[in-house]
Amino acid sequence: MGQPLSPLYRWYIYAIHGYFSEVMFTATWAFVVDRDWKFQGVSSIWAFFIYGTCCFALEGLFRLLRSRCGLFARSILYTVCIYLWEFSTGYFLRLFDACPWDYSAFKYNFMGLVTLEYCPFWFLGSLILERFLIRHTLRLRLEEWPTSKERSISRFELKDK
Repeated sequence: MGQPLSPLYRWYIYAIHGYFSEVMFTATWAFVVDRDWKFQGVSSIWAFFIYGTCCFALEGLFRLLRSRCGLFARSILYTVCIYLWEFSTGYFLRLFDACPWDYSAFKYNFMGLVTLEYCPFWFLGSLILERFLIRHTLRLRLEEWPTSKERSISRFELKDK
């Protein structure tokens, strides 16, 4: 059995997942709200770092809390952490006029950086994050696969439960 993925590999997987999910969400949102059949999702390069770091931190919470409290309680905590992270990173980026989102048009926004209207989406996203992405990413293994005596190539495999 190979070695678990390094923190950098896991961060990268979380970053790609978050970035892709945001593009898919914004395309779907534009379709539902504006009937935009182009399905053009949008994001920012900042989202890659924001999602990667937030999901990596939530992985740490999962490891700490998985045997101490239930999924529902963890998802509530994850949602609170997501809001705090979104507000903090948005506030920091806004200092440099670089914040790619603005929720000012939403009724329950705070400083245009977070909005309660997205709470169900963040909650559902945190459930998906734990049940599928974090659990399976932690099971991934990187194994050296010998092809000759001089060199080897890496391959991924899932660890059995």
